[in-house]
Amino acid sequence: MAYSANATDRLNISWWALKIALGVGPIIAGIDKYFNKLADWGMYLSPLATKALPVSIPTFMHVVGLIEILAGIIVLSRWTKIGGYIVMAWLIAIAINLVTTGMFYDLAVRNLEIAVGAFVLAQLTTAREAQSALQINSNAAPHLAA
Repeated sequence: MAYSANATDRLNISWWALKIALGVGPIIAGIDKYFNKLADWGMYLSPLATKALPVSIPTFMHVVGLIEILAGIIVLSRWTKIGGYIVMAWLIAIAINLVTTGMFYDLAVRNLEIAVGAFVLAQLTTAREAQSALQINSNAAPHLAA
């Protein structure tokens, strides 16, 4: 399927916006798990989870922060597609946790909406990779025929 340059440009702008937002956002949230300047992250943890934790809440939130930082780095790396799926799954898990608190339903919905954005990033990355492969093959074809 051929796209016009304008459509391709728009898709690239959308891809970059999602890549940057879904890469930088988890990194910022992950770093803040160590400082609690944006929020008191422990208050969002479900009572079900706190009962099952083998470590203290702050220690658990530090581990969560590290995972979020790594997920953001993966999104920003050449493994954007995998990172998009990781962020999507992570956000769904956070939404489930939030629902089990009996509060924060608004935040759960917001996380599910952002998870959709992460899914879209992974899908756009797949499309970009396919388009790049087609361009490489079409550029190599004349040289192969010679």
